[in-house]
Order: sequence, then structure tokens, then C-alpha cells
Amino acid sequence: MNRKNDLFFEMDEKTFNTDKIICFLDRFAAQIVKRTVVVLDNSPIHRSNKFKAKIKQWEEGDLLIYFLPPYSPELNLIEILWRRIKYNWLSFDAYLCFQNLKERLENVLQNIGLKYDIIF
Repeated sequence: MNRKNDLFFEMDEKTFNTDKIICFLDRFAAQIVKRTVVVLDNSPIHRSNKFKAKIKQWEEGDLLIYFLPPYSPELNLIEILWRRIKYNWLSFDAYLCFQNLKERLENVLQNIGLKYDIIF
């Protein structure tokens, strides 16, 4: 997500790990058309040796990886997005069952920048 409410996302019901984040960033890197910066938190999946080994390859394709300082959720745009989704855009009935939650969440994510936006 950027400050213009452009969001590149994928949904998955399984545990997210280093391999999945690498595949996701590979797909993201393949679709960018200009130098792009991705800012990540310090999650262990972002700091693994396997992940670090890919950073130079992404940089060669104009995808630059930067890490937030520790303990800085106010700088993490995705934290702001999740807070807005949880407290403003999902109604209480979204939580009645997992399928309902999944469908409502996907609808919100697909409409970021259209129906839903954040003014930064």
C-alpha cells in the first residue's frame, strides 16, 4: 500500500512464512514499472537469511527494501490500514463466521482507493 491508496495484496488462509513473502514480492516485482520502495517491519520472516539473500536481486529490478525502526507501528502504513478495516469498514456481522469475514475482508481490500481510502 502506498499513500495514494494503491494496494497490491493476496489473501491466503494458511500460515504466512518466508517462502510465501518471497514469492509475493517476486510477483510484485514483476509488475512494477518504476523504482519502488517496500517498507517492511522487522518480522522474523522479513529478516531470515533466505529473505535477505533475495534483496539484492529485487534491488537489481528496481524494488528497494527498507526496514522500519523497531517499535514504530505509527510509521507502518499497513498497521493504519488494518486499524481502519477492523474498526471502521467491517461491520459487526462480518465476524459471524469465518466465510463471512473472508468475503467482507476481500471486498474491502479490492476496493481500497475506490470505495475505501485513507487520507494520509
